[in-house]
Amino acid sequence: MSMIETCELRRSFNGRVAVDGISFAVERGEVFGFLGPNGAGKTTTIRILTGQLLPSSGSARVAAFDCAREAQMLKSCIGVVFEQQNLYERMTGRENLAFFASLFGMPPRRVDEVLAQVDLLDRAKDKAKVYSNGMRQRLVIARALLNHPQVLFLDEPTRGLDPVAALEIRQMVTDLGRSGTTVFLTTHYMEEADQLCQRVAFLNEGHLVALDTPRSLKIAHGQRQATVLLKGGESGEATEVTLSLDEPADARRLSDAMAQGQVLTVHSEEATLEDVFIKLAGRGLT
Repeated sequence: MSMIETCELRRSFNGRVAVDGISFAVERGEVFGFLGPNGAGKTTTIRILTGQLLPSSGSARVAAFDCAREAQMLKSCIGVVFEQQNLYERMTGRENLAFFASLFGMPPRRVDEVLAQVDLLDRAKDKAKVYSNGMRQRLVIARALLNHPQVLFLDEPTRGLDPVAALEIRQMVTDLGRSGTTVFLTTHYMEEADQLCQRVAFLNEGHLVALDTPRSLKIAHGQRQATVLLKGGESGEATEVTLSLDEPADARRLSDAMAQGQVLTVHSEEATLEDVFIKLAGRGLT
């Protein structure tokens, strides 16, 4: 069963179309990337999928609940992490989570379970205001996990984090997917989406312009090429050339150079997800 399903989903504001008839499905345990520039319609789509906004037309279901008609029931089985870290800074980490656990009707032991899950149990008695940015983000994710969500929505979870903290969050996302939690991820970091997501969807001006695995998109829309370092001639200086692996003439040139012992190094290159998006959408992510 798909954990997220949309069909011809559309939303407009005062005559301006923000989401224009998009359809897609996300499977249980999948880390799904929802990518696009600011203003593409990502936030509007998430607000519909989390029951905060009604669609103008079309339908959306999350964890088998209709997002428009069953929003209250839907909220009990999803977790949402917004880009803003809205914590109670004068409360401890444990107190922050205990408050929300009480709203969900979770037993007190659940607080320490999620603190341990995000590696914050040893800092549970510290006030949130003294947490580092990475620790605060882990606490926000812990809060979203309190109710054992079937689907977790993550909006730019590593923005503004240092490399070590970002790596910790990415590992958490991978672990959540492996445990069966469906993760709906938005990010401006295409390398992050490439690393984490089984599939990605590209949204541009409210339209879904591509949906596939990162590898398939890069193969389908990129140009396969190799950078080859060749031995120098009489001058002795090595020469670097870029050859297309899809051009017969370049392929023969590479084969001949290897046969003659001229090749010092070969580095294959492929398109990045950002290259693919720019090609399909005609614009970058900013």
